[in-house]
Amino acid sequence: MRVDAYTHFIPANVFNKIVDSGHTDIGKRVREIPSIHDLDVRRKVVESFSDYAQILSYPMPPPEVLMKGNEVEEYCKLIDDGFAEICTKYPKHFPGWVGQAALAAPDAGVREAERALKSGALGIQMNTNVAGRPLDNPEFEPFFEFMSKSGKPIWMHPARGANFPDYLSEKISKYEIWWTFGWSYETAAAMARLVFSRIMDRYPGLKIITHHFGGIVPMLEGRIGPGWDQLGARTSNVDLSLVRKTLKKRPLDYFKHDFYTDTAVFGGVPATHAGLAFYDLDKIVFASDCPFDPEKGTMYTRETLRILEGIDMPKVDKERIWHGNLERITQVKLSA
Repeated sequence: MRVDAYTHFIPANVFNKIVDSGHTDIGKRVREIPSIHDLDVRRKVVESFSDYAQILSYPMPPPEVLMKGNEVEEYCKLIDDGFAEICTKYPKHFPGWVGQAALAAPDAGVREAERALKSGALGIQMNTNVAGRPLDNPEFEPFFEFMSKSGKPIWMHPARGANFPDYLSEKISKYEIWWTFGWSYETAAAMARLVFSRIMDRYPGLKIITHHFGGIVPMLEGRIGPGWDQLGARTSNVDLSLVRKTLKKRPLDYFKHDFYTDTAVFGGVPATHAGLAFYDLDKIVFASDCPFDPEKGTMYTRETLRILEGIDMPKVDKERIWHGNLERITQVKLSA
C-alpha cells in the first residue's frame, strides 16, 4: 500500500469561509480545483490509482492570516472535526488525517492540538511562520513542548505570500516567485531557526516532517555543512561563534538526521534523487502534494509514483518510504 502522507483537502464546513474571506493568491487557486473541496471528486482521484490511499491535511491560507486569537482555535476545530468525519466515513480512501495547529491562539494551540490528537489525528500541521512571526518566538514554545511529549509528528508546511517582496525596494513579490522559489527558501529558513534557537535540542522528542524534501536544503549540503561550520566568519556585529558552541552537534547533522521529510517535489526527478541522497532513509515518507497540479489532482501523484517506482532500491526499503516510516513515526497502522 502506498500511503500518500501529505495531500490537501478542505472540509465542506470550512470551504465557504475561505471563499468568503476574500483572501488573495491561494484563495483564488483553491476555488479552481474541485478535488480540493468536493469529496466525490477527490474519492475518484484516489480510486484512479491502485493500492493507494491518502492522508488529509489543510492547505493554504494559514488560519492565522484569516483570523486572530480565539477565532483561530475555533476555525481549526472546524477543520479537524471535518477531517475526522471524512476519515471515519471513508477509511480505505483516507486512513488518517492531520490536525491543524492554532499557534495564534492564546495557548499557542496546545489545547486544540491535544483535542485533535485525542480525536484521532496522526499529528499536527503548522506553518513555517505564524502571520509573519518566526517559529522560534518564545510564545510558540508551549506548542513544541507539548508535541515533543506527545510523541506525534508535526507536518510543517511553507507559508509565504506575495506580500513577501523579492527585493527591499519593492512591496510585493512578482511573477509568483514567492511560491516557486519562496516556499523552498521559507522551509529551509524555518528549519534553521529551529536548529539555531536550540528548540531541536531542548525538545529531542520532536518529529517534524518538512514538506517538499525540505525545499532547498538537499542541494545546499556544502553550505549547511562546511559553510555553517564557520558560523560567524561572515558577520561582524555579533559573535555567532558563541551560537555554534551552544549546539550539541554540527548544524548539518540536525538537517540530515533530525528532520523528517516527504517526496512531494512536483514530479521533479533531480530533486527526488537529491532528497533521497541527503536524508536518512528512515526519515523519508511518500507524498505527492495532491491536488495542486495542472490536472487538478492526478499529475503530481502519478509522476511521484512513477519516479519512486523506477528507482533501484531494495523492496524492503521502498516499503518503508511507501508506508512503513509513516506508520512508525505516527504509531498507527495505515496500510491495508
